[in-house]
Amino acid sequence: MSLRLRLVLAAAALLVNAGAAVAQYYYWPESSYGPQSGAADDPYAEPKPRRPRARANWPFDEERRDPPRARNRAPREKDEFERRRLAALPPDADPDYSTPIDYDDDVDMRQTRRRFVADPTAGDPGTLTIDTRARRLYLSLEDGRAVEYAIGVGRTGFSWKGEAKIGRKAFWPGWTPPPEMLERRPDLPEHMDGGLRNPLGARALYLFQGQKDTLFRIHGTNEPESIGRAVSSGCIRMLNADVIDLYGRVAKGARVVVR
Repeated sequence: MSLRLRLVLAAAALLVNAGAAVAQYYYWPESSYGPQSGAADDPYAEPKPRRPRARANWPFDEERRDPPRARNRAPREKDEFERRRLAALPPDADPDYSTPIDYDDDVDMRQTRRRFVADPTAGDPGTLTIDTRARRLYLSLEDGRAVEYAIGVGRTGFSWKGEAKIGRKAFWPGWTPPPEMLERRPDLPEHMDGGLRNPLGARALYLFQGQKDTLFRIHGTNEPESIGRAVSSGCIRMLNADVIDLYGRVAKGARVVVR
């Protein structure tokens, strides 16, 4: 036998043995781990350590790409976060009209049109005066000054004027469109819980005459570009940061003058 043929045969044998070793290490059947065949009858035989099989697809394994800490802790952390938000309903908010989840951290408090001015209304302290023509709302203070807010008002045919009082306060109010609005806009939902997409915004002050709801409100908005314009269905719109501020300054029963 020539030297060249011997070298070829030796190389082939090495390749075969190497392939068998690799297959045994990576792809040996699960049932073959532990005691080797025939060793189970020997009570003193020590099992060989189990070798983990190779996972050829591990870089693409969705479970391994998801960090165990995030996967295991996220639900619990979310529950604790929701409990904190659920505990935020103010004591003066009507629970039947409020959504007990606090979205205030998602409001940009820098987006405000609020300023302190000399009171042009001569109203008693605590009175709200709404100037629909100037599109301003004034809260009279005790020192002859007022807090002025920019507002959006009702478009032609939907405006309302008169005197009322704040009969209800709502925190991230839910919205139930009246039947008349649903007739005009059948695409609207019958009810929407409070939130950033709700057209009533962060707070709502419901205007009553005596014990009767006028169906007009002072509320926030999910359309900040509408402030300063006559676009609503009669209600008074405010920026969310401003209506949050106003909500904290007025009490239920406060007088409201719309002119």
